[in-house]
Amino acid sequence: MATARQIPDLLSPEFARDPYRAYRAYREDAPLLWHEAMQSYVVSRYDDVSRVFRDPVFTTANYDWQLEPVHGRTILQLSGREHSVRRALVAPAFRGDELRSTFLPVIEANSRRLIDAFRDRGEVDLVTGYSTHFPINVIVDMLGLDQADHARFQRWYTSIIAFLGNLAQDPGVTAAGERTRTEFAAYMLPVIRDRRANPGDDLLSTLCRAEIDGTSMSDEDIKAFCSLLLAAGGETTDKAMSALFANLLARPEQLAAVRDDRSLIPRAFAETLRYTPPVHMIMRQPAEDVELSGGTVKAGRTVTALIGAANRDPDRYADPDTFDVFRTDLSATTAFSAAADHLAFALGRHFCVGALLAKTEVEVGANQLLDAMPDLRLPAGFTPVEQGVFTRGPASLPLLFTPGARIVSGAA
Repeated sequence: MATARQIPDLLSPEFARDPYRAYRAYREDAPLLWHEAMQSYVVSRYDDVSRVFRDPVFTTANYDWQLEPVHGRTILQLSGREHSVRRALVAPAFRGDELRSTFLPVIEANSRRLIDAFRDRGEVDLVTGYSTHFPINVIVDMLGLDQADHARFQRWYTSIIAFLGNLAQDPGVTAAGERTRTEFAAYMLPVIRDRRANPGDDLLSTLCRAEIDGTSMSDEDIKAFCSLLLAAGGETTDKAMSALFANLLARPEQLAAVRDDRSLIPRAFAETLRYTPPVHMIMRQPAEDVELSGGTVKAGRTVTALIGAANRDPDRYADPDTFDVFRTDLSATTAFSAAADHLAFALGRHFCVGALLAKTEVEVGANQLLDAMPDLRLPAGFTPVEQGVFTRGPASLPLLFTPGARIVSGAA
């Protein structure tokens, strides 16, 4: 089995600058690698990563130390009937029909509000002026929380994501994440108790009312799910929205095609999730020894599944290092379901419950942004640079456009 010394280390500046080059070396030369500093096996080939997500032998027991310190005990840590019942309690709010009928106006209004702040300026950094705020504001409003607290939730979101991506175990980042758990609980638990007594038509009230076969969610369950939603629901849309536009702006003919035919937005989003996924790695823990490409994974050890590497595996995708909205080996029809053939939302029983929320947000946001900025372009000489290791996306995306265009679109 290869060791981390032989190829670019996951924690090195070289890897952070260009993980895709390193991923190629991982797939070809070290499909199963033991990383001593992370105390984790690293897997990178599509078939192996897919198996890690689908095969029940790979558990989420590692989330006890990875997620619980910042979120509390979440649905992702559960298994068997306990997991299936808890998932069934939260899933209805994120299904297509209910999502669109109940929360589509919330999504549209939040996107429009952000765009209105810059539409007459003729310029915006899409990352700081739109993408990082849009999904968090949507989640706060879906939960029926105070819009005046958007900035507070943005700070908590940033702290949680830093904690989850703290592969080098920086003690300051760890401490900040643990403080966020305490602050978030102090905020949310009284609100949850009040919402039980005075329910409304918001997502938080729905979670408080949900019951299956006599099982309902405790206050702590709901608080942990809201914390998880803030992180997982925010990060996918945040990074993917900016990456979507960065990918299209680098390919003017594809940008023109999407601008002229908005039904291509889901295809462009699916290809963005494959080509530049917001989350590059997810961890699991096998309950028994498992054979994968390159050797044996020992029971109880952490496995780091490299989504960013698997999604560019040439054994799965033709010309995988090329962004192509029109590629024929990636289905946009199933891209936001458990039958997806990219791995950005994981697969199997822990497939992202908020995938359709992300799809709806990106459809709404991309449509409204293209309406408001029909001639959007990058400043002369600017090339977007990605940032991040655990999660990754454009660090900045300054756009120029002619001000004054009217938003006419919502969701595709």
